[in-house]
Amino acid sequence: MKVLVACEFSGIVRDAFLAKGHDAWSCDLLPTESPGPHIQGDVLEILNDGWDMMIAHPPCTHLACSGAAWFSKKIMVQKESLRFVANLLFAPIPKICIENPVGIISSRIRPPDQIIQPYQFGEPFQKTTCLWLEGLPKLKPTCMDAPLLGELVDKGEFITYESGRTMPKWYAELRGNGHERSKFWPSIAKAMADQWG
Repeated sequence: MKVLVACEFSGIVRDAFLAKGHDAWSCDLLPTESPGPHIQGDVLEILNDGWDMMIAHPPCTHLACSGAAWFSKKIMVQKESLRFVANLLFAPIPKICIENPVGIISSRIRPPDQIIQPYQFGEPFQKTTCLWLEGLPKLKPTCMDAPLLGELVDKGEFITYESGRTMPKWYAELRGNGHERSKFWPSIAKAMADQWG
């Protein structure tokens, strides 16, 4: 299967599909951090190149609810970001997954088909992740039976601020480093390759 992983510089999802024997390519404006098939450039220019599947991670800077306090100051850039997401979601590719945190895609384009957490796939972290799916089934969590066995799924450590607000410790420690915080979870990438590949 010819798989495009859009807006990915880490190679994490691409490499999971390569390991399953697929012709997988990542594409991003940035160079890849992991050697492998990578197209450095605008993904919109290659959407018509005969892909069987696309998994896309569009930048969430102007879309995620975590930046809601600044929404009124970036109306135009949000419109451009939403147009980009729509171009990906409605691309001429049979199987599509768009991944993003909770944000305005849900209210401006359509609600997600699925919401997942890294801890559902064996990563001891919490980060609410929305999936918009076209031609793909919902992703089946790989670690959801643990609570049924009397074990707790480790959601990782949290920090509580004076205001009472809590935040996952890993996320707080990477504050200001959007590059690292945006990297995808290897266990979810493996589940995608196993279940959709």
